[in-house]
Amino acid sequence: MEFRGFHLMAALGCLVGAALPGQGQAQEDLGAGVSIELNALDPGEGACRISFVIQNGHARDIDSAVFEAVLFDADGRVERLTLFDFGALPAARPRVRQFAVPGLDCDGLGRVLINGAETCAGEGLAPGACMEGLELRSRTDVELIG
Repeated sequence: MEFRGFHLMAALGCLVGAALPGQGQAQEDLGAGVSIELNALDPGEGACRISFVIQNGHARDIDSAVFEAVLFDADGRVERLTLFDFGALPAARPRVRQFAVPGLDCDGLGRVLINGAETCAGEGLAPGACMEGLELRSRTDVELIG
């Protein structure tokens, strides 16, 4: 009887161990990436307010995420380079960030290029975590590329 109990306990231990995320699985989750959606463009007083929905798909929080963006006009010419500070991004939770870009005509914006991550910091994040597997999409007529 004790022999069977030992096997039962060992089997239960294996099942519990398989159900809990281990170090290898956490590393896989880190590859999930960040997604950025260009959600809205709203003209304001002398500025264009750009709204993004961003989600950290990693298993760990991102403490600070700053992306370099290139804004192109409707004719494809570089209008300006800028930094968008998305701040802290909790794991697996969407966030909305808005940026008022002074002197930018929303109607004249042709596309936005995410040129790279200026800052991507968080405990246990792999180097390049903000750019590796980056997913980009737009709900506007302005294309978001990377």
